[in-house]
Amino acid sequence: MQTVAIFGVGLIGGSFGLALKKAGYTGTIVGVSSEATLKAALDRGAIDEAAPLADAARGADLIYLSQPIGRILDTLHHLDTLVNSAALITDAGSTKSAIVSAAQKHIRRATFLGGHPMAGKEKRGVAEADPDLFRGRTYVLTPEDPATLETAPAKEFLEWIRRIGASPVVLSPEEHDRIVAFTSHLPQLASTALAATVAERAGDRLDVAGPGLADTTRLALSSYELWRDILATNSESIELALSTYILKLEYLRDNLRTRDIESEFEIASALATTLRKG
Repeated sequence: MQTVAIFGVGLIGGSFGLALKKAGYTGTIVGVSSEATLKAALDRGAIDEAAPLADAARGADLIYLSQPIGRILDTLHHLDTLVNSAALITDAGSTKSAIVSAAQKHIRRATFLGGHPMAGKEKRGVAEADPDLFRGRTYVLTPEDPATLETAPAKEFLEWIRRIGASPVVLSPEEHDRIVAFTSHLPQLASTALAATVAERAGDRLDVAGPGLADTTRLALSSYELWRDILATNSESIELALSTYILKLEYLRDNLRTRDIESEFEIASALATTLRKG
């Protein structure tokens, strides 16, 4: 893997470049992004050089798509004629079914392996990039065909995932989307809904708020621009997650004056404890 091309050198793409270098990668990292982002990425040392999409694709052994989902889908439509047949194309999109389906349809010459690092921040951009962003985090891989993982390019990529400190987990695209609807997308929407509700009902008296409100609304700092494509490409699973959560809230509301909700506190506390042990 002599040349890595990162398409979209923001938080995830920039962190991937920095993580590779920290892990000992000595090849060339090429960035494809806006002019301002590329300048910032070069200044941060996340990439070694900048190039137009076509030039970067032709020379890359690994193409890492870390753009917004809509841009990833568009790139996959145009990438196949540009890449060399030995290249591995992967992505870091937060939903997988639509991306893997598009790759299966449009990528013929190279190998495609869907991916999703379970890491991030509520803030965006290469200025927030961190070489340790993936350390200790799960890195989900979603091959359409499990045999993909046995190819030489995929094996080398897996080795680099481990070197940057992440733990690979293999799921089908559909199972990934079902799970993250609960573990990632629901927390974002719950935080957004909570912050919006407080803003509308008590936003003028935040001096009467404890630290719990800041803790539970941290994800509300995330931008709609980032989440628009996630919501659109996983809407069915997210609807199920929201419906399940609404039923739980209604149960709590209906049992405010009973001890029936004590078990909910116990279940919730156990999960919160498990998360913090990680």
